[in-house]
Amino acid sequence: MTTGMVIVHYNDLESLTDLINNVKDYKILDKIIIVDNNSKKEIKTKLKELTNSKIELIENSDNKGFSYAINIGCKRLIELYKECNIIVSNSDIIINSEDDLKELTGYLKDDIGVVAPVVVEGNCLNRGWRNPSPLIDALMNIVYIHRRIRKKYVFYKEEHYKDKISYVDVVSGCFFLINSKTLENIDFLDENVFLYYEENILSKKIKDINKKEIVCNDISIIHNHSISIDKNIKNIKKLKIQKKSQYYFQKVYNKANIFERVLLKLTAFLSRVILSIVYFFKDLIKK
Repeated sequence: MTTGMVIVHYNDLESLTDLINNVKDYKILDKIIIVDNNSKKEIKTKLKELTNSKIELIENSDNKGFSYAINIGCKRLIELYKECNIIVSNSDIIINSEDDLKELTGYLKDDIGVVAPVVVEGNCLNRGWRNPSPLIDALMNIVYIHRRIRKKYVFYKEEHYKDKISYVDVVSGCFFLINSKTLENIDFLDENVFLYYEENILSKKIKDINKKEIVCNDISIIHNHSISIDKNIKNIKKLKIQKKSQYYFQKVYNKANIFERVLLKLTAFLSRVILSIVYFFKDLIKK
């Protein structure tokens, strides 16, 4: 089956160029679509130098978020091929080999809706997680205890990954594979979130059509985590975006009740206040 790749890019030309050089000669990839979310003018000019008959550039006039960009790229592939396997990737990804992509695409069949490799992020391995309930998400908003809550209630235990593949609720949104028909059946990604929680929403949609998500434990890619985001969005702004997406996900997809929604709002607000104070004093010390 035809396989295309959608790469979402925003102001991180160096990482994107490395990824394109990494995959441009992969025979498994029939088409590579770069979707640029309205990068700076000088970067836009250089982006065009990466294109050829195999690599196509779509330039968005506005940055409407990660999910919107993915949908634009995927719809272009569907326009070209009608049905295809789609690899969705951040621009700051390093793929070890073409054989890894071939093996990953082989799992896109039967009841498997989304496939992902193990994502290496610094010293950590991202191998998927459980979808949090509204109360768990509210607890994870509380700074300095959120890691403990996440470890106990969201992350799977090590033995969950002992086999070649593991079923998980959610896979990382930075790199995953999906078939175009599956994407059409779930009416694509939800564009109401600008950034964050798009993979949680995707997992709910996949579950609704009776398909599952898996992580392939013997295949890994490298993610220079949040490099492109950190270059452009400051910490508190990132936090506001994240909590807005969190609230939307819990309200719309987990049907959070009034008490849960109030708790989510309250803990999100308190976390912003505390972290604003912490960042203020850190900046003061640096000066």
